[in-house]
Amino acid sequence: MKEVKLTFHNNGLRSYIDVDLCSQCPRQDDKGCCGYYSPVFYPSDFAYLIRHQPELLEEILSLSQITVLDASITVNHTVEDPGYRCYFHNTEGGCRLPQLMRESVCRHFVCPGIPWEQDEKFKHWKDFFSRLSDYEIELNNKISEQLKSERLSLRNRESRPLFFKRLLEIFDQETVIIPDFIDKLNKEESLSLVCELKYGEDWIL
Repeated sequence: MKEVKLTFHNNGLRSYIDVDLCSQCPRQDDKGCCGYYSPVFYPSDFAYLIRHQPELLEEILSLSQITVLDASITVNHTVEDPGYRCYFHNTEGGCRLPQLMRESVCRHFVCPGIPWEQDEKFKHWKDFFSRLSDYEIELNNKISEQLKSERLSLRNRESRPLFFKRLLEIFDQETVIIPDFIDKLNKEESLSLVCELKYGEDWIL
């Protein structure tokens, strides 16, 4: 049994959860959750990267192991038995991207072995991240549909500058008013719970 601390950060669309157990990942495979997921970046991620770290977006676009759809990019993992390895995973320190630069699954993920969502004291954060996820999906869909209606797609390399220009404009229009539930919650809160640790592949991802 171990006490695990979760720190919740309310940064609107860039909100995230820090888990202190990550530094001593029970999987003990040098990859953890990163070895079983390929990050997917969507319009709201692009908007943030363009304004805060455009060089990262350029790096992503230059990769050979990406899947480019009309309004999203998946950075595909590489095979590394057992499992895979995420492109952004650093063997010495985990994800090399700061939390705010990660996509939503990577920012929100907590191992199933940490049953925080079943604990009543976490209910306000469970509700927050559930509503935030719905809001982000709806926002990304709106932006994607508008870009599609203007015949703009990431698949077309030549039109990407216009694609990102319009994406920012649409993002700004759609986020003038932020949902009330974001402002109603604390900007940061740390809470702990005790859970049973299992190691290796017995620690479920």
